[in-house]
Amino acid sequence: MTTHFFQSQLPKIKLVGAIQDPYDLSVATARTCYSSKGIITVDEVSKDEKSRVLRDRISDSTREAGHLTTRQHAHFVFSMDHVSRSFLWSFLHSHPFYNSEQVSQRYVKVKPGNFTIPTLSTPKNQSVFQETLELQMKAYENLIELVLPTVKAAYFKVFKSRKEEKRWMSVIHKKAYEVARYILPISTQAYLYHTVSALTLMRYYKMAKIWDTPSEQLYVVQKMIDEVVKIDPDFQKELSKPFDLDSVPEYQWALPAMQGQNFSQAKAFVQEFDEALNGKVSKLVDQSENAEATLAQAVRNLFSKTKAEMTDEAAIDLVLHPKQNPMLGDTFNVSTLSKLTRALFHVHFSFQKKISHTADSQDQRHRMTPGSRPILALHYFGEPDVIYPKVFLEVPKAKALFEDVLSQTVQNVNTLLKAGEGFEKAHYLLPNAWAIRFIESGDLLNWHHKWKLRTCYNAQEEIFYASVAELLEVEKKFPLIARHIKAPCYIRSEAKLKPYCPEGDHFCGVPVWKLNLSQYDRMI
Repeated sequence: MTTHFFQSQLPKIKLVGAIQDPYDLSVATARTCYSSKGIITVDEVSKDEKSRVLRDRISDSTREAGHLTTRQHAHFVFSMDHVSRSFLWSFLHSHPFYNSEQVSQRYVKVKPGNFTIPTLSTPKNQSVFQETLELQMKAYENLIELVLPTVKAAYFKVFKSRKEEKRWMSVIHKKAYEVARYILPISTQAYLYHTVSALTLMRYYKMAKIWDTPSEQLYVVQKMIDEVVKIDPDFQKELSKPFDLDSVPEYQWALPAMQGQNFSQAKAFVQEFDEALNGKVSKLVDQSENAEATLAQAVRNLFSKTKAEMTDEAAIDLVLHPKQNPMLGDTFNVSTLSKLTRALFHVHFSFQKKISHTADSQDQRHRMTPGSRPILALHYFGEPDVIYPKVFLEVPKAKALFEDVLSQTVQNVNTLLKAGEGFEKAHYLLPNAWAIRFIESGDLLNWHHKWKLRTCYNAQEEIFYASVAELLEVEKKFPLIARHIKAPCYIRSEAKLKPYCPEGDHFCGVPVWKLNLSQYDRMI
């Protein structure tokens, strides 16, 4: 157990909900596949010694052969507290097979002292780390006050009738929190519910030593395992030896750069990546070349129509125009169960993009448009490398404070690295604003879901602008596909679903359903 890694309060992990007897359940489901007598129950697989011997043999053989779907029936719900945002981004939310509900930095003000602090090698280094946290926290508080007048003015410019009502000030303060959080470190802690299958937990254990936060990962995953073993000691048999870091392919490439902290190599890569973006936040780099024709044919296949009976334009309108496919506006997101809407699976897009760590922590929650995100150490080149929220550019004092604290933060990270502290420990000081560069891909069905939600004016600012940019790029190449993909209120208005905005009191105040995509713009 890596308790020595933490100077701060240890992560707190508790199993709060579970399918009982997960080990026996996996065998019962496996035996049912070949049963001529009907369902094999959980009780049957462990009713006597002979049954238990057979159970263990089946469990071992299916696990070793990779027949693992039987481990997807049991699920575990964990409550987690005192875990870092870096850990969540790098490990817990880096794959598709989970569900989390976590405290929002956009809507909940961060309190002092809620940071993951590693144990450093000397008191001097520990002081540098602690002083940096205090500097960032103080800046966060000051930034809230500095941006508040601009945020308030922007809000009441839209909602003129709300000026006299004090209850809207809480909304305005939350907008200020969202902007100010860019200076907070990725060591800022979160609390959340996290649900995974038995199979995903087995995979967590197997991969717990990988980058970027191996010490925190090892501790949290072991605590998750301990909690499950309390209700089913046999689950321990499901665990395979974790991969050692030096056995994964990334290791041979990453280690030399990390040992020498090769800033020049990292800087050269970053410059090349950014030059390819050419000033864009997200750039279309690959796509289904015959996207419109393929999509149209998939729709015709469903209805047994020839090209003479249904043109490409008519077929694409049938699946993507909300007037003809009103399920696109349904808030239950039933598209994967719709035979018509599943035609969108056949079209794919890939984007090269650059957004902040805090934005990507939300962007990656769209698990079906996965991204290949970096080993942070290999992108670090010892200089500030951040994304600015739009409001900072309107408030010079806020921008100046942000840049001053950012400069001191990077200087202190470099000081710790030069003093021999590993990047794993030093990186916890990097701010939420730190730039993340990656490739993101997905099929049109899942891009549609993401673009619909993230072109809403309430969406996180960077993801909003990235989504608009992506749709505009698609529109240039495939206008028939893009023309009806806009904010949810547009889709609902075309589908005749009321209210057009389903957000209630959170309505952005702008009739976005009347706007062209090229007109989408906002301050907060």
